[in-house]
Amino acid sequence: MRMALEGKVALVTGGSSGIGRAVARRFAEAGAKVAITGRREGALREAAEEIGALPLPGDARDRDAAESAVKACVSRFGGLTTLVNSAGVIGNGTTADTPPGEWARIMESNVDGTVNFCRAALGPLGGAKGASIVNISSLCGSRPFPAITAYCVSKAAVEMYTKCLALELAPKGVRVNAIAPGVVVTNLHTVGGAVADYPAFLERGKATHPLGFVGDPDDAAWMALYLCSDLARWVTGGIFPLDGGRACLSAR
Repeated sequence: MRMALEGKVALVTGGSSGIGRAVARRFAEAGAKVAITGRREGALREAAEEIGALPLPGDARDRDAAESAVKACVSRFGGLTTLVNSAGVIGNGTTADTPPGEWARIMESNVDGTVNFCRAALGPLGGAKGASIVNISSLCGSRPFPAITAYCVSKAAVEMYTKCLALELAPKGVRVNAIAPGVVVTNLHTVGGAVADYPAFLERGKATHPLGFVGDPDDAAWMALYLCSDLARWVTGGIFPLDGGRACLSAR
């Protein structure tokens, strides 16, 4: 047995950039048939052409779009065995200064988007051998950071949802896990100006991660590849830190 995905069909949300794009690329290289979703149609089609994936434009916050994407993937490839929920957003603000609309945007993207795709995929995954779901969470799901309160709350919700769903789907043989990265070099922090000085942010990140460097999208992609392969056949309900040891430190 090896870490390969031959015979599997994977749907990756947020596949046009960052962790989602890296996951889709590694899955395709490992032999899976891959479909990717995303809101930015141009970037999505560019990524799909590079990876050799099926592009399915759509917003994860839209339940109908999620259902349509799953149906299109099943129609094209004959089934669905693997779902990776990587679509998400971040935003600054405490409880007092986060506008209601911004709070809703973060919750809808990170929580509802994950739930929408999981719900849409339940049917095909339930009938597939070796089926699995991986949700991309964050260190912020278990560590409080007051300046990004909504994001922390949304990722905590993703982690509890992952555990609940793992128990629900275990009788059907569907495994559900989450990856919780620390700082990873992606455009997540720069879209919408979430981080003003990104180079300085990354430099500070080196000091807060015990291994002394920040992560790369491929770090998450390799972990997702393991979790979705048959090597992880007895792994479900797990929240896996991917943060250079930062989760071992006291909150700071």
